[in-house]
Amino acid sequence: MDVLVTGSSGLIGSEAVAFFDQLGFNVVGIDNNARADFFGPAGDTTPTRRRLESACRRFRHLSLDIRDRQAVADLFRASRFDLIIHAAAQPSHDLAADRPFDDFDVNATGTLNLLENTRRHCPAAVFIYVSTNKVYGDAPNRLPLTETALRWDFAEPRFANGIAEDFPIDQCMHSLFGVSKIAGDLMVQEYGRYFGLKTGVFRGGCLTGPQHAGVELHGFLKYLVATALQEAPYTVIGYKGKQVRDQIHSRDVIEAFWEFAQNPRPGEVYNLGGGRENSASLLECIDLIRQITGKQPRLSFDDTPRRGDHICYYTDLSKFRAHYPNWKLTGTLPRIIEEIAVAMQPLDQGHLELSISLPATKRRRAVEQSVSE
Repeated sequence: MDVLVTGSSGLIGSEAVAFFDQLGFNVVGIDNNARADFFGPAGDTTPTRRRLESACRRFRHLSLDIRDRQAVADLFRASRFDLIIHAAAQPSHDLAADRPFDDFDVNATGTLNLLENTRRHCPAAVFIYVSTNKVYGDAPNRLPLTETALRWDFAEPRFANGIAEDFPIDQCMHSLFGVSKIAGDLMVQEYGRYFGLKTGVFRGGCLTGPQHAGVELHGFLKYLVATALQEAPYTVIGYKGKQVRDQIHSRDVIEAFWEFAQNPRPGEVYNLGGGRENSASLLECIDLIRQITGKQPRLSFDDTPRRGDHICYYTDLSKFRAHYPNWKLTGTLPRIIEEIAVAMQPLDQGHLELSISLPATKRRRAVEQSVSE
């Protein structure tokens, strides 16, 4: 099998490269290190590319910009792919507002370039698009919520498992990033329904893992762990730190993609995240990091939330689990934090003592008790 991975030096792309290389497939990765342009030196993915080139025998890297229509067409004319993982993106709300043309050209036009060349040159390929839960805009904020000492949560029983795929995506604020990702999301669906391509859309929650080049504007959990390990300043923006997200390990994301690729449902949409079991507020994440590493950031609070930011969001995984029952969520939130912390620990500082294995409900009670004390 021949696999194309866009954004191959990013979190999801690099995980995909390693996964399919280990399966014995030929993998072409395209990545022009736009993250370094978007986020500066901290976003530079060159080390990841070099690691992949060193470790993956069947991997070939191309520095190609998906906005370059001619370059994309030339690649597809020269190659025939069986599977395409489209993970390249401009991923930041804030950056999208400052650089709207770059944001839309990458997320929407770049996606169209890939889709049209798939249709023309390898129409039998499976095309997987990494979308985002930001397509739902701030509409989840209109739902009734309950507030506890550490978090917000959905008040209505019908959202006990989180947000499902039938949740509306219009008549709300998305940020320009959310709009550009919606454009790509709908285009991928349409190429599946209108042209019959084997396309699948995965609307991710907080996708994370040790390989993330986490920065302040994107890569929340990795950046939070890094800040905690340095005991550096961290500003909590809005909602008193009680805003909730669900975290999913990049490894579990690629396992979901592989399940879909083996039995694709053209034009289908899935929400993909850590679900309720891996949901936590910012305050809960900070306390978990403290329990695991013994360190925490120096907090300050800004009461003004980011425009369109979710107060509470976690993923209802029911649809994907029903369609692909062999897929399992393996990365618990404590284990994800442990992996990130170990990966960031300098060799000359020895090995972190990591030990936390409480179930989610007991862990939450323990965290709430420690904060109340």
